[in-house]
Amino acid sequence: MNLTSYTNYALRTLQMAALHDPNLLRVDDVAKVHRLARPHIVKIVHQLGKAGYLETQRGRGGGFRLARPADQINVGEVVRLTEGNLDVVECFNPSKNTCLLSGVCRLSFAIQEATSAFMAVLDRLTIADIAANRDELLERSRALGKA
Repeated sequence: MNLTSYTNYALRTLQMAALHDPNLLRVDDVAKVHRLARPHIVKIVHQLGKAGYLETQRGRGGGFRLARPADQINVGEVVRLTEGNLDVVECFNPSKNTCLLSGVCRLSFAIQEATSAFMAVLDRLTIADIAANRDELLERSRALGKA
């Protein structure tokens, strides 16, 4: 299973917001800590805001914060939002499938089971869980840039 860097940084953005909750966090701070281009983080914050995970405040002194408590934001849900379709192999998508073995291929069944198990682990996690070691995360973030 391979998640996109977009999903990785969406989760890290939520994690940073949880570390600074209830204070506002700036896009520039996230970009600096993770050494990413500002537009990349802007896109992530926009999507997470539209989905109700972040609350954004525009203008001078603006930024973003969690829109709800960190223990109510499920990691699996965020992954599904940012990844979209989790078709690990072609045969998972009926409209794109050209495999003649669909429906009888044991490999396909095993990959489906593995994908379900992967997502089940993520479904057990919240943003609060991935931000639980707050002091260590903040210390490392400060070492990388302003956090």
